[in-house]
This record gives sequence, C-alpha cells and structure tokens, in this order.
Amino acid sequence: MIRKATLADRPRISEVRLAVRENQLSASSAGKVETTADWIFANATFWVWEEAGVIQGFSVADPRDGTIFGLFIHPDYEGRGLARALLPLACEDLKAAGFAVATLTTGPGTRAERFYRTNGWEEIGRQNDGEIIFRKAL
Repeated sequence: MIRKATLADRPRISEVRLAVRENQLSASSAGKVETTADWIFANATFWVWEEAGVIQGFSVADPRDGTIFGLFIHPDYEGRGLARALLPLACEDLKAAGFAVATLTTGPGTRAERFYRTNGWEEIGRQNDGEIIFRKAL
C-alpha cells in the first residue's frame, strides 16, 4: 500500500535510508541529510510503501529546488517495483509545485543509475564528486 507518511513514520524512514547497500551516508553527510530531511518532512510529502505493516520504501521531492531528494527501498524489497511506483508520486509533487523538470543525482555504476536511465531520465552532467546529474520532464 502506498500512502503519505506521518511524523510517526520518521524512525522507519530513517531505518530504510540507512539500510541501503548503495549510496550509503557517510558520517560527515548524515547530519546535513537529517537537517534537510527535517525541513522537507515539515514542508513536503514523503510517500511510503507499506507492506505487512512496515514501511519498505519511500520517495520524496524537495519543492524548493525541483529535485528528487530521496528514493530508497529496503534491500529486502528491491526488485519488486516499489521504486517505479513511488517515484512518479514525488515527480507529481514537483509538478504541482510549478516545476516542469525534475532533477536528481546518483552515483555512477550503481543500480540507481541503471534504474533512472531505464525509466527515461537523461544525464545532463556530473558533479565535482562524480555524481551523475539526471533530469526528466514532468
């Protein structure tokens, strides 16, 4: 079941984020991500996939800049279509906020890179750290 997250879901959303095998948070970036997530949680919608009473994945967009802030699936639920179901909801939130294009970044050579390429995202450049910048019309 897909639904909007509530504040009570925050601990499990963090668990899913920290459980991923790729794009793991370094200790130095965890604080920055948490601060940004606090703002987004108060001002945007986290969409969650709940199965067996437990959140197994989530997506969220940042309506300040038109980016997909997060799309993460618990490793036990990868490959089941959760990301394909959750990502369009975050994109719709950006569209409703007035954006015509969504952007995101991800590491090269990852499952995420392959996922975005397969699902119509276009590479438009690289960040200084090598992260791929993708965009997609909404």
